[in-house]
Amino acid sequence: MSETVLVVDDEAAILESVSGILQDEGFGVVTAAHSRDAMAAMKQCNPSLVLLDVWMPDEDGLTLLTRLKALQPNIPVILITGHGTIDTAVRALRLGAVDFLEKPLSLDGLVQAVKGAIGSEVTKVDVLPTSPTVTNRHRGSKRVSSVPQRTVAKSVVIGGVGLHSGVRTGLILQPLGLNEGIRFSSLAGDGVVEAHLDNVDLTGYATTLLKGGMRVRTVEHFMSSLHAYGITNLLVKVEGELPILDGSATEFCELLDSAGVEEQEGTLPQIVIEEPISVTAGSDAEISIHPSEGFTITYELSHPPPVGDQTYTFELDSPTAFRDEIAPARTFGFLNEVSALEEMGLAKGGKLDNVILVSDHGVINTPLRFPEEFARHKILDIMGDFYLLGRPISGSIHARKTGHTENIALLRKIRETLSL
Repeated sequence: MSETVLVVDDEAAILESVSGILQDEGFGVVTAAHSRDAMAAMKQCNPSLVLLDVWMPDEDGLTLLTRLKALQPNIPVILITGHGTIDTAVRALRLGAVDFLEKPLSLDGLVQAVKGAIGSEVTKVDVLPTSPTVTNRHRGSKRVSSVPQRTVAKSVVIGGVGLHSGVRTGLILQPLGLNEGIRFSSLAGDGVVEAHLDNVDLTGYATTLLKGGMRVRTVEHFMSSLHAYGITNLLVKVEGELPILDGSATEFCELLDSAGVEEQEGTLPQIVIEEPISVTAGSDAEISIHPSEGFTITYELSHPPPVGDQTYTFELDSPTAFRDEIAPARTFGFLNEVSALEEMGLAKGGKLDNVILVSDHGVINTPLRFPEEFARHKILDIMGDFYLLGRPISGSIHARKTGHTENIALLRKIRETLSL
């Protein structure tokens, strides 16, 4: 490699260790311990990338980031800090940084971030895809259809609060190459959890992923948006729990809209259901999937008054259909369950503006967006959970009075039946 990396940090030990790591990888390295030296180096060596510490003795790193981008607007900059928060990450990416890493730096995470920022040859496309193109579909045969692989066209960030943790959190989305899959990592890049059924840990009130000590909570709303947009390769940096936002998937769709979606030169085999597969839970709760062209979900919700019975059917034929019919449907909860959730350490981030709250007399905090908003939200959850096999499924789902636990149970039965 002939690329030069400018490393800006006031800690001599960081400069030495990062320089050694990058030089071992074949990069040229220039270092600066002060803002003035960084600006001078930018003009003299024309680096391919800047690694910039947030906390500098003479100038805030975010201010220096702004000056560096004014001098060379297209230079990729990765922010590094020992006191990182998601708010800092949000500010950094909005100011033009391409990535954000926490100290202590992971060697693998650092190298991957640097190579990703410098080596990306992705053609940026700022338009949304039409519905996911499916080729070679033959209903009833064993030939597996295929769908295009997709990633985001550029890095984007969003902040918020975790529904169950109540902690400030957020997401940084970054493009990944072919066959990389959807991966969650920490801000430091020192842990990775693939968005896959194998890593499902908990399913009570939300879907949680766990691998190697790294846990990511409440992934279903975000995963449903990736499902709708056909995103197959993506790096998602997050700490602990995904933000609940307004309780729906609308803002995740807006985030993907702002990133743009790029179709890559590669396909994935689609899982085709050849025979009915079902899971029952109790006397009248069941979820099943049947052979069908495309992907459809019917959900039957049944609660005592004032909620009552709701049924809704959705066909995923385009991201637009998802944005209009399913994404706006918010999570809901019952007033009489609040105390029990609090005792379990859950719903700490639940607020009147991100949960539909239901009492014995009806919804108490917000007008409904749809007459059957609760059933639509259950479909949203199913879409998110059903994207945890690593590729889309062709089939028709029918669910009654089920939740995340039954969704995951059916996924496992599908895998067993089809020997995936």
